[in-house]
Amino acid sequence: MNSVQFSHSALAPALLALADGTLWPGTAFGAVGERTGEIVFNTSLTGYQEILTDPSYHGQIVVMSQPHIGNYGVAADDDESAHPWLAGFVVRSASPVASNWRAVATLDEYLTRHGVAGIDGVDTRALIRHIRTFGAQNAALSSADPAPARLIAAARAAPNMNGLDLTPGVTCDEAYHWPAVTDGDAAWHVVAYDFGIKRNILRLLTAHGCRVTVVPATTTADAVLGLRPNGVFLSNGPGDPAAVLPAIDSVRQLLGQVPIFGICLGHQIMGLALGAKTYKLKFGHRGGNQPVKALATGRVEISTHNHGFAVQAEGLPAGVEVTHVNLNDGCVEGLRAPGLRAFSVQYHPEAAPGPHDSRYLFDEFVKVMEAG
Repeated sequence: MNSVQFSHSALAPALLALADGTLWPGTAFGAVGERTGEIVFNTSLTGYQEILTDPSYHGQIVVMSQPHIGNYGVAADDDESAHPWLAGFVVRSASPVASNWRAVATLDEYLTRHGVAGIDGVDTRALIRHIRTFGAQNAALSSADPAPARLIAAARAAPNMNGLDLTPGVTCDEAYHWPAVTDGDAAWHVVAYDFGIKRNILRLLTAHGCRVTVVPATTTADAVLGLRPNGVFLSNGPGDPAAVLPAIDSVRQLLGQVPIFGICLGHQIMGLALGAKTYKLKFGHRGGNQPVKALATGRVEISTHNHGFAVQAEGLPAGVEVTHVNLNDGCVEGLRAPGLRAFSVQYHPEAAPGPHDSRYLFDEFVKVMEAG
C-alpha cells in the first residue's frame, strides 16, 4: 500500500468571501494564491480528482459536501482531462494521509503542482445550506492576502456566469483522433464537438465500436459533414449555453443530416438549435446521486450531474419531446427529436465519477447510427 503525507504551509490562514458579503474562514492548502469564480457545490461521495479535471467546472469554485476529502490521493489514470480547470476548491477536512496503492501524489501536492488554490476547515455544511438558500453567486478565495473587504469587492467584480461563453478556454486547438491510432475495426465514425469533453466519454464511444474525431467548438457544419461521419456528438462544457452562438448555428445546420447525441452543454446547445430556450438554475445540480426518471419506461436512474443551466420545458417546438426529468425539481433532463435523429441528456451517462445506470444511452446512439 502506498501511504504518503503532506503538511499545509504552516497552517496559513485562508478566506472565502461571497458576493453577498458573507465570510468563510479556513486554512490554506494547494497552491497559494487568489481566485474568483462562481461558488457551487458537489454532492459526490468520491471522485474528487475527476471533478477537479472536468472542464465543465472552468470558472467555478467548487465546494465538496463530503466532509473528508483526499484520503486516497490522486492516481495517474483518473484525470478526465489534461489538468484541473476549476478556480478554487473548498473542503471541510483535507486528509493529511493519502493511503492507496494507486496514489502517485497527495491531493495537496496535486493542487499545488497545477496552481489550484484550496481552502480547508470550512464549515461546508453551513456554506452549502447558504448556497441552497440564496443561490449560486460569485466568490473570491485567497490564501495570499485574506483581507475581507478586498475579497468581497473582488467577488462582486467577477464576471457573471450569465452570458459567458467559456468554451474557447477549454476546447482543443485543432482536430485529433481518439484513439490516436485505430486497428481499422471501428464500425462507426463519430465527430465529437469539444466544448470541454471528458475522457470517459471518448473511452465509452470507443468501447461501443466508434472511432472518434474530436473537433474544436467553432467547427462549422460544412467542415463536420466533410469528415463524413456516421454520427455527431456534442460534449459537456462550461458557461452559459445561450452564449455559444457558433455552435448553436452549426448544430442547427446539422440537424436532420446526421444522427446527433448531446450531453450536458451539448444537450443545451441542441435544445437551443431546435428552438428551445435555456435558463439558469438557482444553484444547479452537481453530484453523482441525482434521481432522473425516463418518461417512456418510468425507470428511475441514479445519475451524475454538473449543470447550472437547463432547457425550458415550456414552448418546445413541434417534433421535440422531453424524455427525462429530474425528480428533485422536475427540470428537463432529456430531449428527443425523432424526425431529426437527434437526442440528448442534461446529465452524464459516462459518469466518472458516479453510477453506470445511464450507459445504455451510448447503445442508443449506436442504434440510431445503424438505422442510418
